Amino acid sequence: MRVGAVPMPGAGGLDGNLIMSRIQLPATRPVRPPWNKGRLIGQKRPLLPKQVWAIRARLELAGNLRDIALFNLAIDSKLRGCDLVRLRVGDLVVGGAVRDRVSIIQRKTGRPVQFEVSENTRTSVLDWANAPEMRGCPVLFPSRFHDSPHLSTRQYARLVRDWVSAIGLDPSGYGTHSLRRTKAALIYRKTGNLRAVQLLLGHTKVDSTVRYLGVELEDALTIAERIDI
Repeated sequence: MRVGAVPMPGAGGLDGNLIMSRIQLPATRPVRPPWNKGRLIGQKRPLLPKQVWAIRARLELAGNLRDIALFNLAIDSKLRGCDLVRLRVGDLVVGGAVRDRVSIIQRKTGRPVQFEVSENTRTSVLDWANAPEMRGCPVLFPSRFHDSPHLSTRQYARLVRDWVSAIGLDPSGYGTHSLRRTKAALIYRKTGNLRAVQLLLGHTKVDSTVRYLGVELEDALTIAERIDI
């Protein structure tokens, strides 16, 4: 055999399969639909006061004590869903009454955060805590499934979707963070006090609060125009 000649298959040379294995074919990837196809991504809108009242009225007419307490507490507490569903009865109810201020440790940051509980929310929480199905239950929002002691964040998200759909809102534009942002956004619009909202939301940095509320230059200028010295 001449020097440099390529051995042929079947003639004492390299096997044809080995030659073919050296040919690098272009990599192919399965075509998958984008994860956000058909979804409205980005920050979820806070509810307007009239929308809060509409949802609350529907829940009260339905007589669903758990959902009334959950909705009212979500608005007042401004907690992330993962913290809200893990609340325990003892966090709020002491000596047969509901505290007007509560402090918990956030799962995301490991830092404490306080929130106020309005009179309407205290009433709904106490009604739910005293309901027959809550007898002897340590968690405030127990799950109906045996593998989880409390309501899951996914179940909570489905409830929020049902609530906003019931009053004619597009559920793709709202989520659990809508309830967390609702009172915070209203406080900011009325006071312009970012530091206060930062503390209420439990953010470690004010920049996070600015992004979370979607504060723009126009908002800052509007607030500045109200101040006359």
